Amino acid sequence: MGTLGRRAVPLALLAGLLTGCGVSARATDVTDSGQASSGAAQSGGTVGAAGSACALPVTFDIARGWQAKAVDGLAAVASDGTDGDLAESLLRQGPVTLACEIDAKPAGAIGFLRVSTGKPGSGDAGAVLRAFVAAEDGTSEAKYRTFTSGGLAGVRVDYVYTSELLDETKRESALAVVTPRGPVVLHLGGLDSAEHEEMLPAFELARRTLRSA
Repeated sequence: MGTLGRRAVPLALLAGLLTGCGVSARATDVTDSGQASSGAAQSGGTVGAAGSACALPVTFDIARGWQAKAVDGLAAVASDGTDGDLAESLLRQGPVTLACEIDAKPAGAIGFLRVSTGKPGSGDAGAVLRAFVAAEDGTSEAKYRTFTSGGLAGVRVDYVYTSELLDETKRESALAVVTPRGPVVLHLGGLDSAEHEEMLPAFELARRTLRSA
């Protein structure tokens, strides 16, 4: 097993989860038309600015009913006596570390929009996103596309994730932008592909409203 490059999980499970690093496959590149998907999500507020639920290098709108919570890995595992380096590894995927979870359950879906951040100099948006996907076991059929939002140039990927443990396959999406304060990755998972499809308008809302904080 490697030090997570893997799948970020709800904090209650952090101390008990270790999975290995993987490599993405069959990646192709296309250009994003920038068009919003059908059934656009309604905004429920903005996160990212100082004083919001999650202080980030970017701001963006979250869908109505979704609930954002900052991630403090060290605090989350302190009661379990988990080593700080292990906590970091559990929260890290490729060049970025989990900083914020936006929970869809209050809006009736099962999944998270997770935000991870990295240090300046980690690479351009494409390199950061490819490293993020490559650090997750069981990915395939990755399709990358470029987009712009609020003066930020970014890269988005849609791909298939296969869990060997659960013998399940589902679709996931992620995007990356680079700011003067470092790279930011937004990742949308979900219980299964149907839940992912249901939550995609929230992901699109975040992408369209991305701005530097």
